[in-house]
Amino acid sequence: MKLGYSTWGMPKVPIDRALAHLAGLGFEGVELTVIPGYATELSTLHVAERRRIRELYRQQGLDLPAIAAHTTFLEADAERHRSNMDRLAGAVDLAADLAQGPTPPAVDTTLGGRPDEWETVRDRLVERVGEMTRRAGARGVTLALEPHVGASVDRPDRVLWLMERVNSPYLKVNFDISHFDVIGMGIEETVSALAPHSVHTHVKDQRGRAPDHEFLIPGEGTFDYVRYLKAMAAAGYKDYITVEVSVMVQRRPDYDPFAAADLSCRTLSTAFEKAGVKRG
Repeated sequence: MKLGYSTWGMPKVPIDRALAHLAGLGFEGVELTVIPGYATELSTLHVAERRRIRELYRQQGLDLPAIAAHTTFLEADAERHRSNMDRLAGAVDLAADLAQGPTPPAVDTTLGGRPDEWETVRDRLVERVGEMTRRAGARGVTLALEPHVGASVDRPDRVLWLMERVNSPYLKVNFDISHFDVIGMGIEETVSALAPHSVHTHVKDQRGRAPDHEFLIPGEGTFDYVRYLKAMAAAGYKDYITVEVSVMVQRRPDYDPFAAADLSCRTLSTAFEKAGVKRG
């Protein structure tokens, strides 16, 4: 396994400065966030900028394991839904453009909706996710679905049901265990269900139970990363463990994106050592 960081936690930091800092800390890969409002928002990434970013990754010796392009598949307004899907398709094209080798970075996305809507929206999700997966597969890109607390797809069984019906090798999971931890699901339970289907991960720290939960920077809470890493290794997962700093944390008036990355790196590096899980 390798240790990664998501620029989700660095929304206003220029990409050259972000990559230099993260490489200096010892992260091996960086997920690029391209949603609206970010320094690397998709609409700003013209051809020359894409070339520059790819070169920055090469210069810093960093992998690009994934692109965070989160949107909803359940927008009720037809025009807005089309805009969301066009943006997600654009992220797929970006992944193909920035590929460092034969396997492009995965494109991570949430799905939207609410847990109580699952029964009424699941067939629509099959249709819409299936269409986007076909578009991604045509470019050799994997679409990675992230089950999310408070969303229509909020549990392992739901994302696995959806994947089974779409039935494509280009549809996988972006496994963020924090969303299961805050609804009381255990490490081994969720790892055994989702690690075999995961192409990428997110980790944070957290406390409390949904809806009265709080996401934290790794090291601020009590999540057992050692146990988690051992479970992931036992499940055969060999890809990135990527830190994502929640918007909840970013709303703090004294939030420092560089300090958050520093604490995250120390916390996860120590957990890798204690777990006896080799990096790289």
